[in-house]
Amino acid sequence: MRKSILIATVLTALAAPAVADSYPVAGRWGQSSSSSPGPIDCNRLRVISFNGDERTDSDGGVPAYRNKSIAKTGSTYRIVDEFSTGQIRNAHMNYTLTQTDADHIELNMKPGGLLKLQRCK
Repeated sequence: MRKSILIATVLTALAAPAVADSYPVAGRWGQSSSSSPGPIDCNRLRVISFNGDERTDSDGGVPAYRNKSIAKTGSTYRIVDEFSTGQIRNAHMNYTLTQTDADHIELNMKPGGLLKLQRCK
């Protein structure tokens, strides 16, 4: 009896999906080089949304990214996302996220470069 309970416990743990961390920011963020405080109108802008462990980008061929890992180093987060499309399966994207203030973040999407974002209204 104990052996079957142990086996069932191990199988349940192995079958459970891995739970990734939530992103360090949430909500909708529009591409902007402005340093003005406060949220902006994001109509007609590229918008990146963070919701729990999912990230979407209005300007891209990937419907959604899932967070795989987050490591904080000072004020910067090193992030690894995982994504799949119809042609690509379980690919990874590495980048850094820095929150410069409550309304501004920067994503260093190597090799894509620095992307400055401001919180959307």
